[in-house]
Amino acid sequence: MSKHDKIVAAIDIGTTKIVTIVGRKNEDGKLEVLSLSKAPSKGVKRGVVQNIEETVNSIRTTVEEAQGKSGVIFSEVFVGIAGQHIKSIKNRGYINRNSDEGEITKEDIKQLIEDMRNIPIDVGEEIIHVLPQSFIVDHEAGVKNPVGMSGRRLEGNFHIVIGKVASARNIEKCVNRVGLDIRELILEPLASSEAVLTEDEKEAGVVLVDIGGGTTDVAVYYDNVIRHTAVIPFGGNVVTNDIKEGCSILNRQAESLKKQFGSALGGIAATEKVVTIPGISGREPKEISFKSLAYIIQSRMEEIIDAVNFEVQNSGFAEKIAAGIVLTGGGALLKHLPQLVKFRTGMDVRIGLPKLHLAGEVDDEINQPMFSTGIGLILKGFEYSGTNEAREEPKEEIVFDMEDEKADKVADNGTRRSLFEWFKGSLGELFVENDAEMN
Repeated sequence: MSKHDKIVAAIDIGTTKIVTIVGRKNEDGKLEVLSLSKAPSKGVKRGVVQNIEETVNSIRTTVEEAQGKSGVIFSEVFVGIAGQHIKSIKNRGYINRNSDEGEITKEDIKQLIEDMRNIPIDVGEEIIHVLPQSFIVDHEAGVKNPVGMSGRRLEGNFHIVIGKVASARNIEKCVNRVGLDIRELILEPLASSEAVLTEDEKEAGVVLVDIGGGTTDVAVYYDNVIRHTAVIPFGGNVVTNDIKEGCSILNRQAESLKKQFGSALGGIAATEKVVTIPGISGREPKEISFKSLAYIIQSRMEEIIDAVNFEVQNSGFAEKIAAGIVLTGGGALLKHLPQLVKFRTGMDVRIGLPKLHLAGEVDDEINQPMFSTGIGLILKGFEYSGTNEAREEPKEEIVFDMEDEKADKVADNGTRRSLFEWFKGSLGELFVENDAEMN
């Protein structure tokens, strides 16, 4: 396979961070991450863009860095969508075919899916995904893939994900302003599932819980089929806010406390251990006990876990979750969280890392729960299309001499100035000196 083939770029627009990832598949079908860039997210709240300008600036920072690191200039990206506006419904559709002798084709399945995309929904909403669950051919139920079967009546059960049009358009606007097109909007729990769940877990029954900064995403799988999705409108940031309010400290101090000394189990936290926080603007420092901190965290995490449990019960598959819960996202790193989740739900729990589909020795910087969604978006991107518009620029072309023969040949098709502008826009500040020479 040529190194120019099958390069995919993805952007994870989160509440606390924005991540741009560029990757390609190797000969073994494993994902090679060519570059990963992360920047703080300031314009997003609970998964929804609330400040276009700040979000655009963060996206631009990560895109330029990712392009510079990888030498890949991409024009299309796969982008995740979440937020409390996301909801899902179940629906059944059918088509009657002209003959029961001809085989059912992929076109018949496509027609069923298109029919589902035309179902009536509320004003201001749009259908993001139509996910087939099972099919019925001439009243023969439980068919997973009816292509090639004979039958006159084809029915399908579908899981339909719906979101607000305005939220999707705001994401699209932010990405467009950076000069990129969105190839596909992908529900974030679907992407995270792709990155961290095994096929065995999906078959046995598993709950994916992605704890982000602003939202907690849930996906329930059983028998290798997505059965339920939900976005719970709070995540790690509400825990930080509780610590800030409860201890009367700054937000950045609360976040640092949570990460360094926090625990999700108040009962086992050391009573005698305290951490000293500098006072605000020269005031007296504060002493906060590990136990008090842990109880603040535990009470809020229990609320999140109970909301997850409600979604699992709501899915109708609570009794079939043999593989338990897989925790991922930045919030999954909270100390003793798996123990609290297991105690609260009675299910087995493990932390999901995105190394499952990555090639070779995985860098510890990349193999983090917080990058599960980004890695998953790349993997889903390969599902949606075999190749992408991205192209890999050879590294030697980055140091480009505007006076050499190659420049003269290309300039025959246009002005040398326009060629220079194209490279300057793509590769940043490397050509400032050349710009001065040309002027």
